[in-house]
Amino acid sequence: MKWQNMRRKVGIGFALDEVMRGYHEFVAAEGEPGKHPFLFKVQWGHQNLLDAVGRLGARTECHLAGTVSAGGLCENSPCEGRLVLDYRGTHTIRYEFAFAANGQQLRYTGEKVNIRPWNLPVSHTTCFGTIIREADGALISRGVAFFRLSTLPSFLASFRLRRAA
Repeated sequence: MKWQNMRRKVGIGFALDEVMRGYHEFVAAEGEPGKHPFLFKVQWGHQNLLDAVGRLGARTECHLAGTVSAGGLCENSPCEGRLVLDYRGTHTIRYEFAFAANGQQLRYTGEKVNIRPWNLPVSHTTCFGTIIREADGALISRGVAFFRLSTLPSFLASFRLRRAA
């Protein structure tokens, strides 16, 4: 069976649990000044394991869902969106998800940038992000979230196979 045909037929995907924690700072008039804690715990993965392996390094997207806590905004608010891995093109990993806080719909966009083989401990651990209000596109805050290398064992241990939907 050809690789392309085999990839289409496999009905097994995978999922991982990722935790990123750091801080965010409100822009003027959007909240209390100073650094506030920021944390997101998401599950992401791919519907087809062989397709994901076959696209290794190429741009790929997958669904993500979990919770976000942003000091001054929300605590464990459900979030949902996508993760975009683009190792060859833009050399980024992009997190995009929507969540509700204080009666508003907000959107977080964060990027791990300059992904290169020689700087993985830095590029894969630092995510620069913004929170915007979806109703008017206004910037609410900017921040940085980190993947702590001490959580790498639990991240890898969270890998599990799942039947594709």
